[in-house]
Amino acid sequence: MPSLKDLRVRISSVQSTKKITSAMKMVAASKLRRAQDAAEAARPYAERMERMLGNLAGGSAARSGAPAMLAGTGKDDAHLVVVLTANRGLCGGFNSNIIRASRVLIRELLAKGKTVKILCVGRKGLESLRRDYKDLIVNSFTDFGRKVVVFREANTVASMVTEMFTGGQFDVATMVYARFKSAMTQVVTRQQIIPFPVPAAAASSDATTVYDYEPSDQEILGELLPRNLAIQTFRAMLENAASEQGAKMTAMDSATRNAGDMINALTMKYNRSRQAMITKELIEIISGAEAI
Repeated sequence: MPSLKDLRVRISSVQSTKKITSAMKMVAASKLRRAQDAAEAARPYAERMERMLGNLAGGSAARSGAPAMLAGTGKDDAHLVVVLTANRGLCGGFNSNIIRASRVLIRELLAKGKTVKILCVGRKGLESLRRDYKDLIVNSFTDFGRKVVVFREANTVASMVTEMFTGGQFDVATMVYARFKSAMTQVVTRQQIIPFPVPAAAASSDATTVYDYEPSDQEILGELLPRNLAIQTFRAMLENAASEQGAKMTAMDSATRNAGDMINALTMKYNRSRQAMITKELIEIISGAEAI
């Protein structure tokens, strides 16, 4: 049984931990508001960009001369998996859920005999995936999004992906990230970014309708597809940042509550032990007095 001093030290330690987790919860809550506003502000532009490109590409994907980022390479042999995680932990299952989904995708592709390459954006994804797939990681970015996510960082990632594609290093690229839904809910999402996925509705509608573009639709797509890749990457990084802060706030709130429960349990144990010692000393005093 621990002594009273050990219990006092442990109570003090848990109280210090509770103060830290409470402060981290407040910091995450303040960051969450800004990150959530940024993610929600980026959604309309990214969604309309996808919709517009889908309508434009519906009748162009099957034509000869369509941009490679739309038509693809004609093969499905090499895959690039872009994994977006956080640079830090203490955010519940945020990182582990993304990494788990990435591992499932990688195993599925390897089981089909595909060549897999991994691009990590975030320190936690790199640290976890290189344990099992070190030879598959082609590059990583571990300094992005430390304070806030900026478009320049997303454009850097998109430019690298574009260069790898034009260099013939992969045929299909998929991005794995967490889409922000609420502070308690983050949805792990797989999004194919290359070749651009043409919605079935857009493809069928363009089958009977012909439009003339000035300049040509191929020129427009050639200009907008790389820009859309940067926009979708930026949106995913913003969604990830909001999801991280939401998960961190929830995790720190849970840790603070658990610390409070532990303090109550330890205090009760301390009081009972102290009362038992006092009772024992009184019994010894009374017994000694009666013996005299």
